[in-house]
Amino acid sequence: MLVLTLILAYLLGSIPSGLIVGKAIWHKDLRNYGSGNIGATNAYRVLGRKGGALVFLLDFLKGELAVLIASLLVATPTSIILAGFFAIVGHMHSIFLQMKGGKGVATALGVISILMPKVAVIIVLVWGAIVFATRYVSLGSITAALMTPILAMAFSYEKMYVIFSIVAAAFIIIKHKDNIARIRKGRENRF
Repeated sequence: MLVLTLILAYLLGSIPSGLIVGKAIWHKDLRNYGSGNIGATNAYRVLGRKGGALVFLLDFLKGELAVLIASLLVATPTSIILAGFFAIVGHMHSIFLQMKGGKGVATALGVISILMPKVAVIIVLVWGAIVFATRYVSLGSITAALMTPILAMAFSYEKMYVIFSIVAAAFIIIKHKDNIARIRKGRENRF
């Protein structure tokens, strides 16, 4: 049952919300506009506030649903954490997009909102403060990712939650490597 649950979590994460929303409602393929990313930030820039919000919500729900499905089908802490991680990986490396995808931030937040709700609230506030101060969404996302394992330890979550936080943060930061390079060169797009 665990293998089936992880496959379902990966497939759920792989659903390209931004691509579907862009094409179905706005008749735009996000891969051909802005940064070319299918995530909420590019959706906001290309499709507007409503499009960005809808893509964010759908990507967020993918993370939450993966965790909830695992809690129904297998219900062990390890399986629930793994399902959340597989949803994030699915979003980043979608089987429906030749293993390409988004940067995993909204999906990871969905996972964390179920696994570690106190951490989720704080990282949203940190993300908002960084974006407000700098107008760099990517810097807010990177900072929030870095803060997640620190907060998981501060709130004394079990070791497996901390390990998940470290690995998920590493995946998200790696996905932002081009953004990091652009920030250092002063070429990153501001929000």
